[in-house]
Amino acid sequence: MRRTVGVLVMEHIAVGLVEGDKVVGPLNIFPEKSQTLDPLQSMPAESIVECVRRQVEKVASGEKIAAIGIGFPGIIRAGVVEDSPNLQQIKGFALQAALSSALGGKAAGVPVRLFNDADVMAAGIAATQGKLHQLTRVWTLGNGVGFGRYPSSEGIWEGGHSVVTLDPKENFCGCGGRGHLEGILGRRSMRMRFLDLEPEEVFENARTGDARCAEFVTLCHRALAAATATNIHMEGPGMFFVTGPDVKFIDIALLDRLVHEMVKMSPLQGSRFEVVPTSDEMGIIGAAVNADRATQS
Repeated sequence: MRRTVGVLVMEHIAVGLVEGDKVVGPLNIFPEKSQTLDPLQSMPAESIVECVRRQVEKVASGEKIAAIGIGFPGIIRAGVVEDSPNLQQIKGFALQAALSSALGGKAAGVPVRLFNDADVMAAGIAATQGKLHQLTRVWTLGNGVGFGRYPSSEGIWEGGHSVVTLDPKENFCGCGGRGHLEGILGRRSMRMRFLDLEPEEVFENARTGDARCAEFVTLCHRALAAATATNIHMEGPGMFFVTGPDVKFIDIALLDRLVHEMVKMSPLQGSRFEVVPTSDEMGIIGAAVNADRATQS
């Protein structure tokens, strides 16, 4: 089988060698140790490319590589990061071309393809569950909120920036827009809203009866349900997966109930949610699968 390299850039950089729908061998991670703050936010675009290059060349050493796929947060088109609210220094950067020209060794000349990070998570879920023939949709919850779709399709698909409230005070989204899902459920936004509490403390306080925190937890679930209902009304019902570092905050039963309250036309009913454990491997596999298919089409 063809071997490919998958790269996932989210709160850190993770790179792995992929064969079929499995990671082969250990992952290369930067930074190696977990950090409280996102180390990539303060890195220049060229430095992020250099970090990815080093990790890819380590993984590709001694291997014949067919393609390299990268999952990166933001609006991705034609190999360019047109915008990335949580990594603003990358806006307008031709990341695909920069990495292609920087690669050496066994990775030199290998086709590189760039995708949205949530899209590669959707592809990874589809590949590992044997559903590459089906529509797969996924919400990724972390510093921001991503919406991934497999198979990938032309369009922006920035579902995390769906407008879920008309309250003009809801202005915590990193892109500057008002009323966005990410402005409610994104970790960065939660920290801005609750300057005295970490997100984990907010949800714990809600469980112990704190009214302010409990009201916010309800808002989070209604916001995610509203964004999901909007997509159902555009693309139809089905399975929605939820993953990411902050998936632990989500009550799936409550989310199901709220969506069913928002979607009433009978042909559109029947959607449900499933939590997928967070793993770098899933995104790495998805990036590799997408790149492999893109270079063979």
